[in-house]
Amino acid sequence: MAIFTAAIAIILQSDGGAEPASLGTQGFSALTSMMSNIGPIAIAVLVVLLFASLYSWTIILGKMSTFSKATKESRKFVRAFRKATRLQDIASMTSEYPASPLAQVFEDVYETYKRQTGGSGPPRNLVPLERTAQTSASEAVTNLERRMTWLATIGSVSPFVGLFGTVMGVVDAFVGIGSAGGGSLKAVAPGIAEALITTAAGLFVAVPAVVAYNQFTARIRILASAIDDFSRELLNSLEEIPLRAAAPQRPPDGPRDVERGLFKS
Repeated sequence: MAIFTAAIAIILQSDGGAEPASLGTQGFSALTSMMSNIGPIAIAVLVVLLFASLYSWTIILGKMSTFSKATKESRKFVRAFRKATRLQDIASMTSEYPASPLAQVFEDVYETYKRQTGGSGPPRNLVPLERTAQTSASEAVTNLERRMTWLATIGSVSPFVGLFGTVMGVVDAFVGIGSAGGGSLKAVAPGIAEALITTAAGLFVAVPAVVAYNQFTARIRILASAIDDFSRELLNSLEEIPLRAAAPQRPPDGPRDVERGLFKS
């Protein structure tokens, strides 16, 4: 904090007679002057932070698109699932919802169901279907979590990378004071510039990454809960197939026994 206080004091001292109307121009000139005084270590730190920021924003924008598509398509798929009366009808529609993790879970469970029954009739054993649903749900959540660790890493490491530049800037400031034999602005300006710019750059990179990580983690929890709920609904529907198969046949003009689960009309 001492080096920042000294920097502010020197800047105020040098700009004591400035007019308020020219503060914007002077601020830009001061920033340009600070950038011209930074050393190679600070430049290397800024380059590292630049690449980290670009990669972070690439992940953020990609995840925003992924979660938006997954949410919209999952809602549409659930509505189509609850309106369908046959598994085959739903299976033929899964390709229309490639971004939905619910469609992925259904497709995997349906493949296991087909291996048991050939595509029709009650399942012989629900345990393999339950295991398939759990495995598919876990894979879907893992896909949603891809590259999330990079956001967490960038958000936690970037301030320390900026702090490294800050420390080196303080060292340069003290070296300048020792070389000049006093604390003049010319002696400490390069070190102060490095300290201030690298600190600000580290925070500029870290804050969006941390905010995005927290928001995306909440979205993943919501989608994971939806996947679990859909898996249970799907398994319940498959479990009801023996009840439907064993039910007495009604006349064609009578009411249909389609009140629950997959057969909900």
